[in-house]
Amino acid sequence: MANTYTQIHIHFVFAVKYRKAIIHKNWRDELFKYISGIIKNNNHKLLAINGVSDHVHILIGIRPVQSISELMKTVKQNSSKWINENKFINSHFEWQEGYGAFSYSKSQLNAVIEYIQKQEQHHKKKTFREEYINFLEKFEVDYDEKFIFKELI
Repeated sequence: MANTYTQIHIHFVFAVKYRKAIIHKNWRDELFKYISGIIKNNNHKLLAINGVSDHVHILIGIRPVQSISELMKTVKQNSSKWINENKFINSHFEWQEGYGAFSYSKSQLNAVIEYIQKQEQHHKKKTFREEYINFLEKFEVDYDEKFIFKELI
């Protein structure tokens, strides 16, 4: 797109299906590198990626040629396929349906990057559910708590 200039920063948050804590430390960095490649191959700029055993945070500079939903579909489909092909877990891996996508201005990026980098310390004090609901409330996103996460029955 000639003469189109943008500065769009999106913080994505998404979880393992049923919030199972199955992203193991011994392959987590490989997963983040793989997801980073997906983002770069779709011509977006990765600013930060990190997570813990049950969810992932990604901050990117997104290009407007691809929708947020299409990017997340690609990231989640390709990364779950990669996890399953590499047999990192003994069962079938899936991401939870849906995701959070929150926008930030350039002046907020350093704080968001630091927040993402410190996920392990952060989750010693707060659960993912608490964190996610805090994001929804901070960004004034209407939600019904019974639809936030699919529960294992």
